[in-house]
Amino acid sequence: MAVDPLIELRDVNKYFGELHVLRDIGLTVGKGEVVVVIGPSGSGKSTLCRTINRLETIQSGTILLDGRPLPEEGRALARLRAEVGMVFQSFNLFAHKTVLQNVSLAQTKVRRRGRDDADRRSLELLERVGLAAHAGMYPAQLSGGQQQRVAIARALAMEPKALLFDEPTSALDPEMINEVLEVMRQLARDGMTMVVVTHEMGFARSAAHRVVFMADGRVVEDRAPEEFFTAPRSERARDFLSKILKH
Repeated sequence: MAVDPLIELRDVNKYFGELHVLRDIGLTVGKGEVVVVIGPSGSGKSTLCRTINRLETIQSGTILLDGRPLPEEGRALARLRAEVGMVFQSFNLFAHKTVLQNVSLAQTKVRRRGRDDADRRSLELLERVGLAAHAGMYPAQLSGGQQQRVAIARALAMEPKALLFDEPTSALDPEMINEVLEVMRQLARDGMTMVVVTHEMGFARSAAHRVVFMADGRVVEDRAPEEFFTAPRSERARDFLSKILKH
């Protein structure tokens, strides 16, 4: 168990109509921990990720952030989303705004920062993801990998307690994947609490504190990466790894 839990899911169940997508999920993520969630398509990974900041509501169970249940709606929910940043497969940047404006916007709207303060913070974060020189460009002028790094800077601008990544590299060309993963590795080294849904096994091995393997809506294994990859306990995980690690 994590010493100082930041995110806790207790007996979480989620249905889409008849489909039981999350089954009695129990998961704790400690402060500063990087938890990578892997598993076959349709296993509930992305849904799990989206319940943590209430992009998906759950039918039963409890989700706690810093010891408090997730708020239902309204301002408290907006605050929660500022505290738990999310990076999606698609970058969701505003096409008509510059990179700098994209990163500053929520700071002025949600965090109520002055424009100059917000812009100064945005430039620091763009520097951190290696894109300060692109601040005046528009998303269409950037590669996919660059756009995703802007999206990460935008999430960081809210000074979140945790970041959720929902397959952040799956829409990228292979040569761009590493530039995004490198930014994520640096965040991990800096102590950011992260829940990462990904197919990138190299990232899971090198950056995760724990690997959570899901199948059929359940957490099947939750272990240190070296244990999971060298000696998975379940038949389901062995089968999954044998398919995914073959080159």
